[in-house]
Amino acid sequence: MSGTQPRPPLSLTRRRWRIPSALAHGDDVLEGLSVLDDVPGELGILLWQALRDASLWAAASPKARSGIFTANAQANRMAAVLSAGVPLPLERPLAVLARMAGSPEDAGEANVALALREISLWLDEHGRLGSALAYAHAAAMVAAGDAATAFIVGRLARRRAEYVRAATWFRRTAALARQSGDWPSYARAFMGLGQLYLQRGNLPVAYRFRRRALETTRRRGLDDLQGTAYHDLFEVAVHMGREGEAQEYARQAFESYGWRHARVPMLAHDVAYFWMTTGGFERALAVFQAILPHFDRTADRVVVLSGVARAAGGAGRPERFREAWAEVRGSLREVGEDNVAAVLLEGARGAISVGEWSLAEEAAQMAMDAAARRGEGHVRLAAEAVLDCARRHGSLPSAGQPDAAPEMERAADCLAGDFVESLRLVGSAA
Repeated sequence: MSGTQPRPPLSLTRRRWRIPSALAHGDDVLEGLSVLDDVPGELGILLWQALRDASLWAAASPKARSGIFTANAQANRMAAVLSAGVPLPLERPLAVLARMAGSPEDAGEANVALALREISLWLDEHGRLGSALAYAHAAAMVAAGDAATAFIVGRLARRRAEYVRAATWFRRTAALARQSGDWPSYARAFMGLGQLYLQRGNLPVAYRFRRRALETTRRRGLDDLQGTAYHDLFEVAVHMGREGEAQEYARQAFESYGWRHARVPMLAHDVAYFWMTTGGFERALAVFQAILPHFDRTADRVVVLSGVARAAGGAGRPERFREAWAEVRGSLREVGEDNVAAVLLEGARGAISVGEWSLAEEAAQMAMDAAARRGEGHVRLAAEAVLDCARRHGSLPSAGQPDAAPEMERAADCLAGDFVESLRLVGSAA
């Protein structure tokens, strides 16, 4: 008889995936100092204190939490909430964190994590990206095993151009999701990595991650995410110059979403942008203008209007260009830092098309500077080329496709018509 031990049942040998650690800090010397920079006055101090409380609570063991705060901590925190003039959406989550300081041993991790996520979302919606990231990170420390919470940290870090930090959080998301069977978060982790590598200009790696995300949605029956996966592949195929493949992905994304899906306006915007870059200015302009009523947030409208400005310039409509660009310039401060360079670049291109040379030069220089600050290599190089063109009073490289296959043009016109009709059916976001 062999001396080897009998193998235990399969259920006892199931592999537990190693969960990789993720970077805790980015640009802040101390986590959370961005809150004091982002939010002025009493509210900023209150948010910083609440974040510090939650971070201390998360770092302590359950048995040690009772000794973290002073006896009057809850009363002091609630008094600060009342005196700071807290916006209504922050009242409930800040009250939860105040109660946590009063009864740290009784505060549930799910409640604390939810409060932190709610504050992070509010900060993000109000353009405080660094503070939103700090709060999301605290939520991930509280809910250490939750893949969806880890993904939020990665996404915010990527948007803040903290690319190394973002990559570590997306990989942690994938490992947590695989271990827990959270397949939507598993797919989103690869979507996030794909977007990160796209922003860094590494197109082959971006494509591989996005293909992996699509395969996950198919294999796991994630119908709600399959449209997003096709949408992402459309974007990277455009950057790789695979125009026929890109248009096919666009059609598949639209069909996966369905005509009344909330993401159709975003898909329509991205596809209209693609048509604009290949010379289809009139087609793109029609879709951009159909999209506008679906975006009521100023930051989103500015992105769409920058497309209107460029398409109008390319279509030889100088008055429509000037009208759109005036609205863009008036609202530029409302644009998220992750979109500023691209918005300015589209304005510069539209200005060149209508001979507005000084405007084109100014916008291209600002776009180049913004892209350099964020490490967006492909945007910076494009802005340099546009700036050179503006200084020479030259013409942009031809975007037309005189040899484009007629069937591809017909397919594009058909998809544009479907977008416009779909946007009409869904109605205005307002």
